[in-house]
Amino acid sequence: MKWKFSDDVPIYLQIIELMKVDIASGKYKSGDKLPAVRDLAMEAGVNPNTVQRAYTELEREGLVQSERTSGRFVSIDASKMNEVREDLSRTYIEELFVHLRSLGMDDRSIKDAVAKWEDEDGNIGM
Repeated sequence: MKWKFSDDVPIYLQIIELMKVDIASGKYKSGDKLPAVRDLAMEAGVNPNTVQRAYTELEREGLVQSERTSGRFVSIDASKMNEVREDLSRTYIEELFVHLRSLGMDDRSIKDAVAKWEDEDGNIGM
């Protein structure tokens, strides 16, 4: 994975978001072991404390479970996985509407554009 961080959001929050996307998309499935803190820190080019902070927050949210001597694992709680997908989808939909409204589109026009896209291009990448 190529890591790109923006300057306007703390890096640990960006790592949390990227990990949530990886979990929601199935890159990391329920029960999968996550990379060790030091390994992920090296891969991302960040301080291990930053990754530790992200993992701790993911654990607090119930998405990750820590096993003392074995590492961290993606939660096996299906409701947590569904919650992550719903939260991410809400965020992406909100961002879409914010961007398109800034172009002067009203909600009806945005919904029509989405429906048109789905009819014409919706199978791209599927």
